[in-house]
Amino acid sequence: MSPQRVLLPLLLGSASSQSCTQLAAQTDEKPNVILIMADDLGWGDTGFNGNSIIKTPHLDRMATDGIKFNRFYSASALSSPTRASVLTGRNPFRMGVFSANVGVLRDEEVTLPELLKGEGYSTGHFGKWHLGSLSITVKDGNRGGAHNLKEYNPPKRHGYDQAFVSESKVPTWDPMRRPLEVDHNGWSALVDGEPYEHYGTYYWDIDDKMITENLDGDDSRVIMDRVIPFIDHSVENKSPFLAVVWFHTPHKPCVAGAEYAAMYSEYDVEMQNYGGCITAMDDQIGRLRAFLSEQNIDDNTIIYFCSDNGPERDSPGSAGEFRDRKRSLHEGGVRVPSLMVWPAKVDGGQVSESPASTMDYLPTIASIVGVDSDKMLYEIDGEDLSPIIFEQAKGRVKPITLCLEDQISLSNDTHKLYINGNSEMLYDIVADPYEQTPIVDCTISKVLKDGMKINFHSIINSYEGGEYGRESFDKLDQGFDFISKYPEELRDR
Repeated sequence: MSPQRVLLPLLLGSASSQSCTQLAAQTDEKPNVILIMADDLGWGDTGFNGNSIIKTPHLDRMATDGIKFNRFYSASALSSPTRASVLTGRNPFRMGVFSANVGVLRDEEVTLPELLKGEGYSTGHFGKWHLGSLSITVKDGNRGGAHNLKEYNPPKRHGYDQAFVSESKVPTWDPMRRPLEVDHNGWSALVDGEPYEHYGTYYWDIDDKMITENLDGDDSRVIMDRVIPFIDHSVENKSPFLAVVWFHTPHKPCVAGAEYAAMYSEYDVEMQNYGGCITAMDDQIGRLRAFLSEQNIDDNTIIYFCSDNGPERDSPGSAGEFRDRKRSLHEGGVRVPSLMVWPAKVDGGQVSESPASTMDYLPTIASIVGVDSDKMLYEIDGEDLSPIIFEQAKGRVKPITLCLEDQISLSNDTHKLYINGNSEMLYDIVADPYEQTPIVDCTISKVLKDGMKINFHSIINSYEGGEYGRESFDKLDQGFDFISKYPEELRDR
């Protein structure tokens, strides 16, 4: 391959966000949008990616009804940063969301719900939040409570009309409860009369009211019981809607109800809980699609599905044959299961090998809906993928830059440069997707590193206040020196 072929996407990708394709002009009515995310679900944990043990029939059906993305990346190998990228289209380091429970989705950021609300959409967020605390009155989750007012940052600040959210993880069965004797990995579902204590995290609505009803049993069902009325209300009001549905499954503690655990009775308890809670989530996704069909809105509803990162290191989860797991920017930590359905516009049975990421959601959806690109005020790291979705183009333009701790990677259509501290590896990621054999190509490596440096400096500029000032930065006392973790040649400005 010529160096020019590698260089061209980097040069084009260094510009600000692409102009929208304005597909809404070709559509009679704006599509509904549902963004579903699992939590710590590995690339190899679904039937549509080859898992022969875990039962995911509804997700498998979606993969045949729409597009399966074989090379889809979470924006980080940890939860909070990926979630920030979904709602902003930006690298999470730009807003200081470096890790799980670090930083918040800053008020100044322009979010997808804000953009779609401006287009007449009803907006709702359901399930995990993990982008700031939700209570200033009671101790809640990892960060919530009167002791920590700076990181109070609920969904209502970011364009949402409705919410049913927890700050962080909850058990995947009986989400507000845990037995008195706790196993970090999970436990068998509580039975009637068994003593328990409160888990320590609550569900909250859009008005900061703690929810106390209908919280028993499968957590995915508890979440979907709030999603469906929101959609029903939107349909009644003849309003298009954005529903962001972030399940906790299969993040630890994994707990499956007896019916679901029994589906995996030939395996140990940990696998019974892991597989069982995933199948329970899959059932709720099937329930959602059935409801959309009953309401005759399934054709014009876009559903995306992905995971926030690879599988936890000590779980039964599978990254397939990809290298490493959660917390790593090797493929197994960030290449996640992903698909999209939109029956009215997208033919089923498609498989995309083009790299894509959670940062692409916002620019792609904004393009489809017809949002004026001038409303996206700040640098967008994602790319409008509608040309790929509609088979007008085969590859992306912008490279994908990921950062975590002292790791940084840059991937384009054909190659991946991975740096961990002072260790540097270049891969032909198409020929060697499992990152087994680094290659030596000084020209390609230099081109990728030059592109990485451009993107990294742009991220630093945003973090330090170059786009919208330092008010939120200073409010959080976010003097975290993440820059020094990276090689001097990248840091040099």
